Amino acid sequence: MTRALGAVDTENSASSSAATMPGAAGAANGMSFASVMGNMASDAVNSLKGAESMSFAGIKGTATTREVVDSMLQAEQTLQTAIAIRDKVVSAFLEVTKMQM
Repeated sequence: MTRALGAVDTENSASSSAATMPGAAGAANGMSFASVMGNMASDAVNSLKGAESMSFAGIKGTATTREVVDSMLQAEQTLQTAIAIRDKVVSAFLEVTKMQM
C-alpha cells in the first residue's frame, strides 16, 4: 500500500555530515554550495527514513511511545526546514529573474 522511504535513492547516501552547521563546515572544508545542499538533503532523507523505521518499530511494540514521538518530531522539524530552504531558493531565483540585464 505505501512505499517506504527506503525505496528513495539518494545520490550521496554514503556521505553524512556530523557537523551541526553544514554551511560552516562546508566553508571550512572548501566544499561547494551544491555539495553542502546535497549533504543537507541526504541528511533530511535519512532523518525521515529513521522516523519511518521508528514508527514501524512502535507498531511492532519494540519501541516506546516516547521514542516514536521524538523521532517523528525531529522528522517534522527537518521537513519544515527543508520547505523553508526551498521557499528561500525559489524566492531568490525569482528575484534574479526580475533583474534587468
